[in-house]
Amino acid sequence: MIGAQEITFAPLLPWPVIAAVAGLAALMVGLALWRGLRGWWLRGLAALALVAALTNPSLLNEEREFLDDIALVLVDDTASNRLGIRAEQTEAALAHLEGALDGLGDLDTRIVHLPDGPRNTGTQLTTALSEALSDLPRDRIAAIFAITDGQIHDEMPGLDLPAPFHLIQTGEARDWDRRLIIRNAPAFAILGEPVTLGLKVEDQGAVPDGLSRFATLEYAINGGETMRTMVPVGEEMEITVTLDRGGMNVLQFELEEAPGELTTRNNAAIVQINGVRDRLSVLLVSGEPNAGQRTWRNLLKSDPAVDLVHFTILRPPDRHDGVPVNELSLIAFPTRELFVEKIDEFDLIIFDRYRRRGILPNSYFANIARYVEDGGALLVVGGPELASADSIWRSPLGDVFPAYPTARVIEEGFRPQVTELGKRHPVTSGLEALVPATEDGPGWGRWFRQIDMIPDRGQVVMSGHEDRPLLMLDRVGAGRLALLASDQTWLWDRGFEGGGPQLELLRRLAHWMMGEPDLEEETLSATAEGNRVTIIRRSLHDEVGAVTVTTPDGSETVLDLSEYGPGEYRTEWEAPEIGLYRLTEGDLEAVVALGPQAPREFEETIATPEKLRPLVTATRGGIARVDEGLPDLRLVREGRAAAGRGWLGLTPREAYVTTELRSAALLPGWLWLMLAAGLALGAWLREGR
Repeated sequence: MIGAQEITFAPLLPWPVIAAVAGLAALMVGLALWRGLRGWWLRGLAALALVAALTNPSLLNEEREFLDDIALVLVDDTASNRLGIRAEQTEAALAHLEGALDGLGDLDTRIVHLPDGPRNTGTQLTTALSEALSDLPRDRIAAIFAITDGQIHDEMPGLDLPAPFHLIQTGEARDWDRRLIIRNAPAFAILGEPVTLGLKVEDQGAVPDGLSRFATLEYAINGGETMRTMVPVGEEMEITVTLDRGGMNVLQFELEEAPGELTTRNNAAIVQINGVRDRLSVLLVSGEPNAGQRTWRNLLKSDPAVDLVHFTILRPPDRHDGVPVNELSLIAFPTRELFVEKIDEFDLIIFDRYRRRGILPNSYFANIARYVEDGGALLVVGGPELASADSIWRSPLGDVFPAYPTARVIEEGFRPQVTELGKRHPVTSGLEALVPATEDGPGWGRWFRQIDMIPDRGQVVMSGHEDRPLLMLDRVGAGRLALLASDQTWLWDRGFEGGGPQLELLRRLAHWMMGEPDLEEETLSATAEGNRVTIIRRSLHDEVGAVTVTTPDGSETVLDLSEYGPGEYRTEWEAPEIGLYRLTEGDLEAVVALGPQAPREFEETIATPEKLRPLVTATRGGIARVDEGLPDLRLVREGRAAAGRGWLGLTPREAYVTTELRSAALLPGWLWLMLAAGLALGAWLREGR
């Protein structure tokens, strides 16, 4: 507690009036001096006493309590400042700083720790500094210390710092690092076509002499086979890959570790590219005009990504006029070109109520069967002709059918039903929920014709009259085949009895046949939002096994799945860090990327003072490297340089709070009047002699 005194004024009249009185008094004293009056100076003192009385001077006694100065210490706990020996350097520097600050006495030390920034924003040091200053009295801050590697990632605001800013830099002068940079990567790529990515391998820091100027790069697509190549260091280069799977593809690139580099976290990069088909080529062959023909044509023509080739046989089956089949069309049906020479160029072939008419010989049907087995897709929509003697089932194509007809055509009303297996299959799962249900089952309209089929393989996902198979799916070799035992999907399209999910069913069916990943029966996939990973397993089985997750550091975690819906099993998991995670369940594998493989903290890892030098220079602070020795602390006056060789300075602020105020008049009013009267009397006596 310290007392302080000062004289204050509480004028009895406004200051302009007092100034006028003082001016008039000065004029009168000047006149007396001009006339040679010997008491002029006594007159002046009397006038001065009167003016002083009007100002009402008081003696103010103030009791002050001085406050401790504040030293603000920012400690970088982010990932880049934990590389190598930086964590140990940070602990040693903080302990040294706390001890030295305690030794200065009357000093309050405030320590702020900087964790990794959210959402890969890196080291937010200046942001943390601004927030800390907003909570502290600026007139008490004596110095600001930052223990960091100097790699910050937030914008440098126009900070007006109230005290010297000092950087205590971690890291070693011999540190060096190698990183992989992906320069450009497209968001989309056409399946089967090469896509080019630009990349660069860059060395930073004190690169050792004699180090090879080439690095080994390994890369893999969707966790598949790893490929290796040699790439030059420090040069822009391109690498070409080809995607063969639709949907999101994860490409992982990783550099082989170089001896002595600071970290390998920036040796890898993850690129996610959505694989899309350029154009889908579909061949639609209609055996005769029918109401469903327009439905198929409208569906396929409405998709701009579909190239449709459509042929219709216009001759009714009951007309026999002796005209050769090959003379009934305006242009020749290019059967050899379509079914022999260019058949493998089609992604999907649809036979809509087609019967054998002699147009396609058995060798062509055999070639279509070969096309399916080699990876093609075939959809057969059957009408009465499928049960007749002209059925294409009775050709070599019948060898790949999942069922055979009994020659019975059922022409009774029935409401299509999704089978128990169909409720799990992605083609038909959830179809019933698209239309409000009724008491009799799904809320869609009836069909009135079905071909009786007996399945011998494949999957029955929809049933019709008396639970007979209606829609059958099968994998044949590398290809796929779907058999729809009715030609009346058009009733749903026309809205009969409320219609039905015809468009969604046919869309799913077509995409399943062309290998859309989202419609596979047995799949393992994962999505990430922040660090939360949602793992989804689709299966036709009643039970699935646990999923093994391999983290970026190679450790494994086993997760059990819970049934979320028919054929769908899920679990959610909080991932410990960002990076690439590999998931396996039985023969199924998947990968998911959380954030960039090399977070922002690892983009630049070499310690540097340059990013914080503007703050240091503006406040006349200093920079000290931990590996060159920890600095001493001393007090310096405000306005002087706050750093020197081996030391850093703090500016005493001498802030205080006033605890008590006492005010007393310097002289009472009557005493001022007596003093002025005495001086005036003295002037009169001196001048009257």
